Amino acid sequence: MNHSFPQQFIWGSATAAYQVEGNNVNSDFWAEEHAEGSPYKDKSGDTIDHYSLYKKDIELMAKLGFKAYRFSIEWARIEPAKGHFSVSAILHYKDVLETCHAYGMTPVVALHHFSSPQWLMREGGWNNPEIPKLFANYCEVVIKELGHLIPYVLTMNEVNLPVMLKEIFSKIGFVPPVGIDRESWVAPKWRQSAATLCGADPSQYFTFHMISDEKSIKLMKEAHKQSRAVIKKIHPETKVGFSMALPHIDSIPGGELLAKEKWNSYFLQFLDMMEEDDFFGLQNYTREIYGPNGQIQPDQHTEVTQMGYEYHPEALGKVVEEVAKSVTIPIMVTENGIATANDKKREEFIQRALTSLHACIENGIEVIGYLHWSTFDNFEWQSGYGMQFGLIEVDRNTQERIPKNSAFLLGKVAKENKLTANLEVR
Repeated sequence: MNHSFPQQFIWGSATAAYQVEGNNVNSDFWAEEHAEGSPYKDKSGDTIDHYSLYKKDIELMAKLGFKAYRFSIEWARIEPAKGHFSVSAILHYKDVLETCHAYGMTPVVALHHFSSPQWLMREGGWNNPEIPKLFANYCEVVIKELGHLIPYVLTMNEVNLPVMLKEIFSKIGFVPPVGIDRESWVAPKWRQSAATLCGADPSQYFTFHMISDEKSIKLMKEAHKQSRAVIKKIHPETKVGFSMALPHIDSIPGGELLAKEKWNSYFLQFLDMMEEDDFFGLQNYTREIYGPNGQIQPDQHTEVTQMGYEYHPEALGKVVEEVAKSVTIPIMVTENGIATANDKKREEFIQRALTSLHACIENGIEVIGYLHWSTFDNFEWQSGYGMQFGLIEVDRNTQERIPKNSAFLLGKVAKENKLTANLEVR
């Protein structure tokens, strides 16, 4: 096996601001962490202090061989109060971008990765009819100041995740970690507490993770379209897209129709959002299998990750093939990874996933990049610090960064732009 990838293929890894920066006190997620009865296992606190240590972190990524860094700009830092834009936050992200360029790293920027400013909750959150304008205004400020440094931008991360969460959690017996009540789809008591911490009435409190009904989905789509128009007007050279979380949808006899319905719900209903986009951000971790009675859950014989997902690296290539049937723009894998304490399994996962991805490219599908999730072991939302997605371990007592063998493996692939059999590193 000697799988060479296209020239200029984008190799790298990804983070999200809330999960790595630390002390994101103006965010709705900070309120959810600290709300009474919150299901979050840990408080994010300093996380891995990437807000302070980004220069050394980017230097380390470059030394490992990565050619790109996908990170998010935090709306709650840029616009901590409605209409007030922080010069210091803008200058911070400018320096992050300039540091990337200084080390030859291509920045891929998400303008929204789940977390929103607390003031937005007082305005009705993502259910406010004005949300397209509010989000586009924020994007306009960022692109005016930083657009010349941003070659690729995702307006939003995983726009379909709320729909997936609603379908999944409506069928099982616990309040989902993102706080969506499984029966009535309204805020339970701890979300009422979170709303209070944001200074909002619970009836106004509508986070990104609650975008699952027809009205809010329509508003979110319009927010993307208006933001894309603003970005393109200010800096036409910046490539614009958004990302989606897409498991490979599989079926056994009798489950074909249900699998088709799921694919429509998870993916096809969002196609109209990307009609004028430059690329599509695809994110994959596993597959879902459907039978005549619904989704078939992993049994005791199925290998699963720390997150409880089926270990199935080849899902990446399969979902790329399926997406390519419906899109005509280039595909960038903006997340793909595994939560495991066994780094050997991560190495195997990367090699098998990339083998399946290379087959897609060989079959003529335009894939322009692969960004692994995640650069670091970090704060995994409601799961706290227990999930190990990172290529780089972090000692949170000292904030020491310790690259795993998987980081060297992916770095070697990136340096050589190819995947070889029995890849040895270090």
